[in-house]
Amino acid sequence: MERTGIPASIKLAQGILESGCGQSELSVNANNYFGIKCHEWVGPTFHMDDDLADECFRKYKNPEQSWIDHSEFLVSRPRYADLFKIPANNYKAWARGLKAAGYATNPQYADMLIKIIEEEELYKYDHPLKRTLSRPESVTASAENPTPSPYAKPVSVNYLKREEMRNGIICIEIQAGDSFENIATYYGIKLRKLLQYNDKKDTSLTIGQYVFLKKKKNKAARGYEFHRVKPGDTLYLIAQMYGVKLKSLVKFNYIDSNTPLIEGEKIYLRSKAGV
Repeated sequence: MERTGIPASIKLAQGILESGCGQSELSVNANNYFGIKCHEWVGPTFHMDDDLADECFRKYKNPEQSWIDHSEFLVSRPRYADLFKIPANNYKAWARGLKAAGYATNPQYADMLIKIIEEEELYKYDHPLKRTLSRPESVTASAENPTPSPYAKPVSVNYLKREEMRNGIICIEIQAGDSFENIATYYGIKLRKLLQYNDKKDTSLTIGQYVFLKKKKNKAARGYEFHRVKPGDTLYLIAQMYGVKLKSLVKFNYIDSNTPLIEGEKIYLRSKAGV
């Protein structure tokens, strides 16, 4: 919600409704919780009968990718641009706006979303946004895109499509040409804050490392007790790999953040070494 402006209650209600609480054929077999069809999709696909026989749907590597792509679907299409003028904690107006914009053909779609939100009290997850969301307005009008979206993104970089989850936090894997400055501008995050989230005092980046859009966690996710050091690893890069604060790894392993690591040694990710 804070990243894109889409109410959390709306996202949750749509996911519940369109995936049958995660039990639909698409969500089980393709991690597709919103029934998004292939369109311009270049990734894996899943075919099944829907409005027509053997229709093509997007297939995701995990559920998180589906939820992220659904947000991209809404923010990148001009037909939904007016939704983002509605306060992000007005779920009723959002539900009716989705129906008015042609998101679903069912005439009861808005009422169904509102019913789910109120029965499950999903509105408790909504709150007024702390900042005005923005996207660089560099997409020009065309026959396919008649009016630039207020969330238009640079043609050369689409960070939304590259987002992934690590330790429950959205992050970007760095490619050639990326910079902290561009990522901060794209998401409307102050550069100083973005550097803090990533334990950085300067803006240097390494291709392949991860940049997190929120504060990292104090320890790695369950199941990741330690990391076995490989050539080229540093304590900082390991912290970024697992979405863990650098100071936590320093404390867990009784070493300085600049201590050279030995190939094959264990770096503990959730608790102090020997505990």
